[in-house]
Amino acid sequence: MKTAFHVTFFLVLFALSTCVAFTTSPVDRKTSTKTLLNMNILSDLVGSLTGKKTFPAPCVMGDESIMSPKRHGTSNTPVQQDLRWNCDVATADRICNFNRHYAEHSGYWRTTSFIQEATKEYEENGEVKFYDSNTGKLLFVAPKGRSMDAFLKESASHGWPSFRDEEVMWESVRCLGSGEAVSVDGTHLGHNIPDFSGSRYCINLVSVAGRPTDSESSE
Repeated sequence: MKTAFHVTFFLVLFALSTCVAFTTSPVDRKTSTKTLLNMNILSDLVGSLTGKKTFPAPCVMGDESIMSPKRHGTSNTPVQQDLRWNCDVATADRICNFNRHYAEHSGYWRTTSFIQEATKEYEENGEVKFYDSNTGKLLFVAPKGRSMDAFLKESASHGWPSFRDEEVMWESVRCLGSGEAVSVDGTHLGHNIPDFSGSRYCINLVSVAGRPTDSESSE
């Protein structure tokens, strides 16, 4: 056990030193990719020692207490009854409020009216807004820094709507040490599954199919 610990600790230090070396050299696309890769390796290694992952900024880490039992599972309220894109209410309530690990089935979002309606919203507004299915708070705005086609293609390739850091409303979203993505109000959203481009938030459509509250609509 001690030998394994020492080896892992050495690898952590090596990854950290490599990250520092990359970040102190001139920044270019190749360097940024290598730096990001090493940061992800470092996060995984630290996670293997502590049982918790950390993700680089702008990702905001949260405490497990966010998902403590409340009046309705992990939330104080059930999901809205008139979810967008014809999302199933029972499935949404189960995933959002009584679940920490499971997801809607891969490709579920493509069986809804999402693609057609979201494409129309994008054509009219230049973006699509995604609201908490419980509270109606704004959680994601996409696409940012890419086209709608790129957003849909990436989501299709992974099986779930996939968001990047700049598309997350961090005042209302947190990542836990397990990689679970949640709202600050206790809604299970999905998981952060990083790739070579950085953090990638694989999100259940049923978790972000809410309708905005009056306060959200006025902003």
